Amino acid sequence: MSDANEPVESGGSTGGTPSAAASGAAAPAAGPAGAEGGRRVRVVLVDDHRMFRTGVQAEIGETERTGVEVVGEAADVDQAVTVITATRPEVVLLDVHLPGGGGVEVLRRCAPLMADAERPVRFLALSVSDAAEDVIGVIRGGARGYVTKTITGTDLVDSVFRVQDGDAVFSPRLAGFVLDAFASTDAPPVDEDMDRLTQREREVLRLIARGYAYKEIAKQLFISVKTVESHVSAVLRKLQLSNRHELTRWATARRLV
Repeated sequence: MSDANEPVESGGSTGGTPSAAASGAAAPAAGPAGAEGGRRVRVVLVDDHRMFRTGVQAEIGETERTGVEVVGEAADVDQAVTVITATRPEVVLLDVHLPGGGGVEVLRRCAPLMADAERPVRFLALSVSDAAEDVIGVIRGGARGYVTKTITGTDLVDSVFRVQDGDAVFSPRLAGFVLDAFASTDAPPVDEDMDRLTQREREVLRLIARGYAYKEIAKQLFISVKTVESHVSAVLRKLQLSNRHELTRWATARRLV
């Protein structure tokens, strides 16, 4: 499902029906900071799954209703930097795991735009992952918040406007990761085994350890069952484990579940 298209700059907003961007959510009404108050916010969507970007666009991109104008999309790090630099949105919805170095690399390369005092570009991470290291990594990189893909369309619109205003926004329980990380003066220990895994392999590992079936993982991550199987095989090989049971015990011991 990865999108290999060139970066997309949108000339205006589009409407649509509710989609996977908000599980089971009805089409959102304009939030308190949205169109009803005359507010507008220009947004770029960065995610390597075209289906998910389309769903988010349908949920929040009807500008007259939500106040959100989606001005561009990107599927990898290079595309993201190009589109963000060209469009200078107020807010970027950024996936954590992207081809080309991940969301942290986008933040690193866009640091001058974030530091612009007059027209700052602010980032809100929007990811399927709720792992502490993912949350802490993008916050250290400069993102203003982190929400998971279970968020409703209405709450996502509200979060975008709050980030535009400079607020920090987190899905429930994720804020605790950040508070704990920044309260501690000790550097986190290096886990050499974990470092062998790619970001996608870590996502699959956590979902396997939580008891998800391969079909459920494929649906959650917008990938094929065969791709899930390949990732699981790679994880088992890299960690020198034999089966799913050992993998679950390994993940539980590291509090990844």
